[in-house]
Amino acid sequence: MNDYLTAFIGFFTSTEYQWLILFTSAFLSATLLPGNSEIVFTTLVSQALWKNGEDMPLQLLLLLTSATLGNSLGSITTYFLARLVPEPQLHNLRSGKARWALTVSQRYGVWALLLSWLPVIGDLLCGIAGWLRFHFAMSVLCITLGKLARYLVILFGVYVWVG
Repeated sequence: MNDYLTAFIGFFTSTEYQWLILFTSAFLSATLLPGNSEIVFTTLVSQALWKNGEDMPLQLLLLLTSATLGNSLGSITTYFLARLVPEPQLHNLRSGKARWALTVSQRYGVWALLLSWLPVIGDLLCGIAGWLRFHFAMSVLCITLGKLARYLVILFGVYVWVG
């Protein structure tokens, strides 16, 4: 039992699996499931900056890529799941956030997905993009750019604070 527990804890503290843990956290955070990929990302970036080794730039790039891909794929999953649901009507939506997201999506189209990084609203925008059958390739591009921008801002903030 002790060996199992040690191996389990070692998995989460090992630098070899950090990108996988971050990818999983980012993926789950982008779905409607609760998650805190920003906290995991900030922690791992801080750890990399404090170590300040020769491989630090590569490690930061790997963390940025892992977080962006995981979060983007989570949002794309929401996009596809929403395609299974009939298109929403503005008068049927009870939530003010959902009404706002639908209005913005109808007004700006696929470009509204550049805001997919926003908490709660971003998930709604990705779902509405699926409901409204936005062009898939453009949706992926806008979602990925929005997610990348979020993690770049966090990376810059941590770098200024820690570095």
